[in-house]
Amino acid sequence: MSTEVTFQILLIVTTLLCSLVAGFLFAFATIVMPGIKQLRDRDFIRAFQVIDGVVQKNQPVFVAVWVGSVVASVAVTGLGFSQLEGTQRLLLLAVLLVYMLGVQVSTFTINVPLNNQLQALNVDAMGETALKSARLSFEPRWNRWNVSRTLLASLTSVVLLVLLFQL
Repeated sequence: MSTEVTFQILLIVTTLLCSLVAGFLFAFATIVMPGIKQLRDRDFIRAFQVIDGVVQKNQPVFVAVWVGSVVASVAVTGLGFSQLEGTQRLLLLAVLLVYMLGVQVSTFTINVPLNNQLQALNVDAMGETALKSARLSFEPRWNRWNVSRTLLASLTSVVLLVLLFQL
């Protein structure tokens, strides 16, 4: 298989995986978090703990998509340097930077630590004031950063689609 064909296939795979990540984040921003927002503090925290627990138990399809998007993004950018030039090359590099810094780094420096703080809580041993405080220190910040990740992951997908259709 030629390098050009390998690059095209890798660009398709990267676009798919990054778009799936964007969709996952979008679902949280538009359905999951607004849905559980309606719950009382104790139930909100419990619900988030259960949902996040699935992710933290390394659900294999989720891990394959999330990690695969990172690996594919790096690989397609590396290969793209020999296949693309000018604006296309710059766009591919910009996609990698936006995706890694805006989606991946923010996930592991902000959202995951917030998730872990919530996971550590024993809601059955907490009073209403402590529950309200825990939720208020989690929910607004988590949601802000998730919306940011969603927008940046979506932008990544759009630019990858543009590049894909230019080939």
